[in-house]
Amino acid sequence: MKTRLYTLLLAVFLTMVGCNDDTAPQKAMNENESSPHGHAHDMPLITQYFSKDITLSDTLVDCTLTDGSRSHCYVITIPADHDIGHAKGPGCPRHISDDASQSGIWLEGGKVYDADGNFIENLATFYADDNWELYNAKTGEVKVTDSKAACLAAARPDVDPEYQNYCVECLPEYVESDLEDVQYVIPAAPKRSGITQEFNPHAGMGIAFNGVKMDAPAPVEAILGAYTLAPFDDCGGHINPHVGYHYHAMTDCSSVETAKTDHGKVLGVAFDGFAIFSNTLTDGRSPANLDACGGHDEQPMGYHYHAADPGKNQILGCFVAPQGCEVHDDSYQCDTPMRGPGGPNGKRPPPPNHH
Repeated sequence: MKTRLYTLLLAVFLTMVGCNDDTAPQKAMNENESSPHGHAHDMPLITQYFSKDITLSDTLVDCTLTDGSRSHCYVITIPADHDIGHAKGPGCPRHISDDASQSGIWLEGGKVYDADGNFIENLATFYADDNWELYNAKTGEVKVTDSKAACLAAARPDVDPEYQNYCVECLPEYVESDLEDVQYVIPAAPKRSGITQEFNPHAGMGIAFNGVKMDAPAPVEAILGAYTLAPFDDCGGHINPHVGYHYHAMTDCSSVETAKTDHGKVLGVAFDGFAIFSNTLTDGRSPANLDACGGHDEQPMGYHYHAADPGKNQILGCFVAPQGCEVHDDSYQCDTPMRGPGGPNGKRPPPPNHH
């Protein structure tokens, strides 16, 4: 039944791109499940929405998922410099008179705020704390990190005291030049395990169709604790010099218009293989009956996720199936992640060493 539901989702995708062979999704799914050596046209059809410069394997491969189970996966390779071009505009305003077109956004309390000059000027009121002062009171100029060294010192959980009360902005040119292409394995026919699996904060949520990684929530507590602000761009992403550009929230920047249905736009694929749709339906309503992970089983889609509202700084709540992962060799083997709401023994891992 689960395979049939997912096949129905693939049939919807196939119809959107104008294919007239209604039997193709069932044929492709059957071949994928019976053999790890299906060709490119046998891949899950959702993979066809990835940007053209992203490489998909010609065949499915044998892979080991995060729970140790064996599966058949497709392999996706993202060029090291691919994601840099997706950064959308500045994060920090330069003056308290700058409007939203000259700044990014901030996520707080489930809402999205323009991190413009007015927002910076009124941070002390917004957070009810007079220690906030990210601008020069005499000139109105905002204190912004203006070098890679400043970015590295400020954009970490243990913020350098020199950069407290700064607006943190890391630019594309700060990304390390020796980054390599990134390769992921994603299960081709995901199956819910019945066990909710919490995400690994170092591994991320999934891949958007434009090739940008959907990451774990940003450690905003550490950022705010040092009276720094690290705004996201209008797409909900920002630059980390060590790993490149990534999302902490999902807007429409990665959506594919041809995949638009009355259930909303489709944005990408979670690491467990299920599709991720926009947080609202086409008519603006919120999806009904979402589980703790942000997914539901709806006809004719089958099971799929809806990204959380961008203001929540959390794309998915958890996973419902074993995940694929980033891989570094041809063994295509993933490490075992945490399970349950707090991981092993109810303990959460330390936050990632970056914003």
